[in-house]
Amino acid sequence: MTSIARRRLVQASAAATLATGLARPALAASGPIKIGWLPALTGPSSSTGIAIGRGVGFGVAELNAAGGIDGRKVELIIRDTQSDPTKAVNAAAELTRSEKVHVIYGPGNSGEALACTAVIARARTPQLNPCFVDEVIDAEKYPLAFRTAPSNQQVGAAANRFVLDILKIREIAVIGDTTGYGTSSVKAFAAMLTAAGASVVYEASIDANQPDLLPDMMRMRNAGAKAIMPWSVNPGFLARLLNTRAAMGWDVPVAGQPTLGSGQTRALLERPENWQKVYQTNFRTCCYGEDGKLPERTAELVARLRKAQVETSDTLLWWIAAGYDIAALVTAAVRHAGEKPEQMAAYWNAAGPFAGVFGHYGWAANQHNGYPDDSVVMSQANSFQNGTFRLAPGYG
Repeated sequence: MTSIARRRLVQASAAATLATGLARPALAASGPIKIGWLPALTGPSSSTGIAIGRGVGFGVAELNAAGGIDGRKVELIIRDTQSDPTKAVNAAAELTRSEKVHVIYGPGNSGEALACTAVIARARTPQLNPCFVDEVIDAEKYPLAFRTAPSNQQVGAAANRFVLDILKIREIAVIGDTTGYGTSSVKAFAAMLTAAGASVVYEASIDANQPDLLPDMMRMRNAGAKAIMPWSVNPGFLARLLNTRAAMGWDVPVAGQPTLGSGQTRALLERPENWQKVYQTNFRTCCYGEDGKLPERTAELVARLRKAQVETSDTLLWWIAAGYDIAALVTAAVRHAGEKPEQMAAYWNAAGPFAGVFGHYGWAANQHNGYPDDSVVMSQANSFQNGTFRLAPGYG
């Protein structure tokens, strides 16, 4: 039997299809629908790919156990990008040319997506993209690419609002790693802070493999920073930052990228106390309130993950939930519009909003950023419970 969440998404999608007049095609009797998945399963950016992969795999397994798409199985074809943009480009070319996948999900990291998106677009393959960097989505330039997560503008707005309006701090250090994601995020968020009247007293991109962060941390403190905003998906880098802050006795809040709260980051902390006053971007669907309860749809997924023994204690639940929604989004498009690239894109453009577990997605022909602003929040890292977190102060 399909999950309640999947039924809701597909039922809502079917109703939207009728409303928009998209005709349901006759499906072939055989042949799998192929989803290409481009995660970093190894290398410094692998925490994201491993976790999202658990959700993608679980969603596809549930779908196939329920009979697939009108009897057609969904085949998940995975290529490890190894946290390397060049390898990601090669993997994308293989999936589109040799494997001839119907749709690509990923890459899972923005630095790789920056390198891959044009390659995937030239192959005329639909792409569902979970990355934040603004440049990877452009409805005119890449009409088959759709974002299934917030953009950097949305993430930055939430984090900056928290530091400026809730913590009431205006002297800020903004740092990132030297990946495409890290450098572009620092540039974008520092500009947003400055425009909002903050003082960016220190701005830098730092090699994530740099073993000693003390010199950079000393420069931040000497510049007068009263908060640090780091942007990296590398848990080792973020843990070293938090460990160094503690060793310095520098009691400033840290607020930024979701990986600040991941199980991988926690495992690398020298003391649990180093997670205090740490806040990370998160999503209402994967946060719990003061009553300790998750939203109903999320709680249902967690129960099924637990029954299937899918691990959540070492990662972020939103990564898993984001991957989980992909099978349903592909199912809705193929079932109600067809498997050709233009059919899938036309369906996603017209048939939303789609009610998933991670979020509600709503796109249009001229707007492929489909994640709602009010779902992007901040949470407290040291409230970690199996990949979920308590909402940070200021979020009811």
